[in-house]
Amino acid sequence: MKQQPLVSLKDIKKHFPVGSGLFGKKNHFVKAVDGVSLDIYPGETVGLVGESGCGKSTTGRMVVGLSDPTGGEIYFEGKKLNEYKAKKSLGKNLQMIFQDPYSSLNPRMTVADIIAEPLVLHKVGTASERRKRVDELLERVGLASYHGNRYPIEFSGGQRQRLGIARALALQPKLIVCDEPVSALDVSIQAQILNLLKEIQNDMGLSYLFIAHGIQAVKHISDKIAVMYLGKIIEFANKEELFENPRHPYTKALLSAVPHPDPKMRNRERIILTGDLPSPANPPAGCSFHTRCPVAMEQCKRIDPNLLPTSKQSLTACLLFEDKVAN
Repeated sequence: MKQQPLVSLKDIKKHFPVGSGLFGKKNHFVKAVDGVSLDIYPGETVGLVGESGCGKSTTGRMVVGLSDPTGGEIYFEGKKLNEYKAKKSLGKNLQMIFQDPYSSLNPRMTVADIIAEPLVLHKVGTASERRKRVDELLERVGLASYHGNRYPIEFSGGQRQRLGIARALALQPKLIVCDEPVSALDVSIQAQILNLLKEIQNDMGLSYLFIAHGIQAVKHISDKIAVMYLGKIIEFANKEELFENPRHPYTKALLSAVPHPDPKMRNRERIILTGDLPSPANPPAGCSFHTRCPVAMEQCKRIDPNLLPTSKQSLTACLLFEDKVAN
């Protein structure tokens, strides 16, 4: 029997109205997310990578119910998210770790109160049971139980992100959306946090949607990687396939900028993208990447490519592969 996805995104969209026409009617939309389909299975990590402004964080917020899609459906364990009568019930299974460990923690609350807050909201346990759970979580993320009496300002950036992880784990969720959780940290601390997340996943069987600006950050933690550009997924493959045989020109450009330890790979051609990321309020016609693509063809200006199989373990949205079918 085929395994059911834990979370399934079906052609989800998030369009924000901007500007006003006659009588105050909105006449234009920013297409932050424009038709994303993605499955996340139990115990796996899917990396979502792309430049700033491509819709990654908006997608993550929709997955955990912090924002509602304007189109498409999101399923959790086979049930539509909008069919849950109380979104609070979703919080037990869907949590989020935010990018900025400095602003995501309430500076007026003690660490113990911050971590215990989800337990209080969901009326889990007595006060003493909640404090015991807080102590366990602090130790699980590499801190000490006495840290619960302190305030966020007393901790470093890496320690604050550990506190954010502890809070996300409080209700023992099944999926955590990690919204660029290491981008604000020093490189040495990044590795520690990534290793911690991987250890927790192995212990608890968690699933992650791991959002990152750089493709190198997702390599060490992801099983599969989705590359996003201007609100759409343009390549999706397992990690090994994507790094060894990238197909989309945008993915190739991202990978060409990554330092490689193998001396034979250091002399590979660097692909420099020209121009800026187009505005989602005024996306180009045809393929959204054609304005920066080094191998763009004339038809790329007119035809928006579909995300199609290019191997047994990869999907690519590029006209170069429209006539190729996975074997």
